[in-house]
Order: sequence, then structure tokens, then C-alpha cells
Amino acid sequence: MLLKPMRYKDYTWPHNPETYAVEYRRQVAAHKVPLGGYCLQDLGRTYRVLRGEGTFAGERAYEEFRTLAEVFDQAGPGLLVHPVWRTVSAYFVTLELLEEPMPDYVRYSFSFWEDGTASGGGLTEVAVETGTSGGGTGDSAAAAGGQTAVYTVRKGDTLWGIAGRYGVALTDLIAANPQIKNPNLIYPGDRVRIP
Repeated sequence: MLLKPMRYKDYTWPHNPETYAVEYRRQVAAHKVPLGGYCLQDLGRTYRVLRGEGTFAGERAYEEFRTLAEVFDQAGPGLLVHPVWRTVSAYFVTLELLEEPMPDYVRYSFSFWEDGTASGGGLTEVAVETGTSGGGTGDSAAAAGGQTAVYTVRKGDTLWGIAGRYGVALTDLIAANPQIKNPNLIYPGDRVRIP
């Protein structure tokens, strides 16, 4: 089987790394309940990590490593085309020289973190609702423009994460949502008003 060459941004490996490891992660929170029990809340998957090791050999080995290091220095995510993993947007997180380089041999390791916001992850679903126009108890967003942003919770969301994405203080988000009795427990389908 012929594998496609590994690429990241505008860099293509002259030959694929020797080892790969793809780590899938899931975040789970444990909450104490009365009488010594507990319940677990699945907060969803987190970023995937792709790690590997490889070598550059030949008279241009160290130049090739320096070129890869220049790619590492570029800010922001890029498209990672992997020989066996699916193509994703990812951040180049680590690049490590594993031994003292010889003029014709360099051994290195690397890791990438998948960018979940580029592949449909993150907070994207926002519905706009018309606020109440009558009465003096309407909220400030409804009074200002007649509209309030409402986010529908998806699996893995937390109020802290929603507050961070929308740039509001967590305390303001909690205050704007009195229907949420326990801010540490929200469920898919819950509707969160964004102040």
C-alpha cells in the first residue's frame, strides 16, 4: 500500500515519519451528590492529539529540520494532511530534537492538536429571538434592539465555555438564565440566553 506524503501548511515531508500515535480524549466531570454518591457528566470529546517521530537523513538532513522548525514558528492552525489519519485543521504544538544532530542524520518528534472550531466543532448554533416589547421588565438587549441571542446547548458544552465564546462574564450568563438551577449541570437541548 502506497501512503500519501504527510503535509502541513506549505511543508511536505520528504518521507513520512516512522511512528504515529493518534490520541482521542474525552472530558468527564464527577459531581458529588448527597449521601456519599456521585454522578458523572460527559462533557464530550476534546481535541485529538497526533504525535509521531521521524528522521531526516542525508547531507541536507539538518537543513530539512530547520525548514520544519520554520513551519513550527508560523502562528495559527493549518491544514494537516496525514498518511493514515483524516485531513484536519490543526495546530503544530511541539517539535523536539531527540538527539544531538549529526551532519547527515536528525531524529525528531512532533505533535499536532486538532482544531475543533474549524471542523464544525465549537459553538456555532445561535438562534435570534424577538424579545418582549411590552411592559417595563424586558431585558437590556430586548430594550435596545428587540432581539436576544439564544444558544441551544449541545453535548459537551459548559456555561463557562459558552461565556468565553460569547465574551460575557460567567456571572452575567448565570444571572441571565435563572431557569438553570445548577450552573454546573446543563444538558443538550437546554436554551441559554446570552446577555
